[in-house]
Amino acid sequence: MEEGKDLGHSVRTNISRVLPVKALQFLLLFLILGLGFSIISMYTFRFFAVQEIAPVGATSILPCFEEAENIESWIRPPSNLLHTMNDTELLWRASFVPQISNYPFKRVPKIAFMFLTKGPLPLAPLWERFLKGNEGLYSIYVHTLPSYFGDYPSSSVFHRRQIPSQMVEWGKMSMCDAERRLLANALLDISNEWFILLSEACIPLYNFSIVYRYISRSRYSFMGSFDDVGPYGRGRYDQRMEPVVTLSQWRKGSQWFEVNRKLAVSMVEDITYYPKFRDFCQPACYVDEHYFPTMLTIQFPQLLANRTLTWTDWSRGGAHPATFGKGDIREEFFRKIFEGQLCLYNNQPSSLCYLFARKFAPNALEPLLEFASTVLGY
Repeated sequence: MEEGKDLGHSVRTNISRVLPVKALQFLLLFLILGLGFSIISMYTFRFFAVQEIAPVGATSILPCFEEAENIESWIRPPSNLLHTMNDTELLWRASFVPQISNYPFKRVPKIAFMFLTKGPLPLAPLWERFLKGNEGLYSIYVHTLPSYFGDYPSSSVFHRRQIPSQMVEWGKMSMCDAERRLLANALLDISNEWFILLSEACIPLYNFSIVYRYISRSRYSFMGSFDDVGPYGRGRYDQRMEPVVTLSQWRKGSQWFEVNRKLAVSMVEDITYYPKFRDFCQPACYVDEHYFPTMLTIQFPQLLANRTLTWTDWSRGGAHPATFGKGDIREEFFRKIFEGQLCLYNNQPSSLCYLFARKFAPNALEPLLEFASTVLGY
């Protein structure tokens, strides 16, 4: 009986060991077949999917490689001025300067006309006439209040020329911020060589050919800069600006300037003078009259003509210059601007001193267009 019990126990034990081995073999075979099926399915799907989408992928990726290998991608101006860079990123990007002065491509120097305005450009038709036929020799940039969008037709030179903007307050540092913003956006076009700040109330006094020749042949940039010893000059100086800016270095000048590319880069890359003027030149110190004239006189006095190219009438007194409307536009008015002027151009006496004039009201447009061909030459 004891041997019988032992035999029975031994048989049951062998059966229980055989069954799990067969089960494991079955499971292993199932897994191998499943894995093989998955691999085959995956490669089959990838093959047909790639065949289907390959043409689309090639068209979207290939231009990236082509641009990276082409100089055109570096020198082509932005097609859309409404970029997403903030001011810090924009000024940093605009401060890039090639270290080799000779350009490895044919570069036609352009004038960047930079309009600082609250909103619309009521004298736009006059500028359209002035610029007509000179494509490739100029660029346009418009800084408005952030809430304004100028819906110019596609045929207009102002179409899609607005840049990302911020709020601007008269006489405060935000005014200079807007000017630097205009300069920085214009510097992104490597062909822009000269940069002119204008308002919506400015007009050109001569045709484009005269303006281009006058600016391109000048040895100097036109930034008004003089030492005013009175209360509206040195009287606005704050001693807390020392030693970065001393009283003897303090200058005053017109807000409306023309600078070359070298000076434009120095204006956007400045981190030395900007904090001093931001903190210590606040109304009744009007920073737009002092910041750039002082900074550039300290850095590049030999490159400045120390005068502006924009004629303005301050004879009526007050904080703002005279504004001219429809009734003011007469031949005698232009004779007053053109005659009796004397200045230095390339260190030689000249009677051609101003290329632009301001301030003109919107209702002056009609008579200005009438006089444009006979008096202004365009």
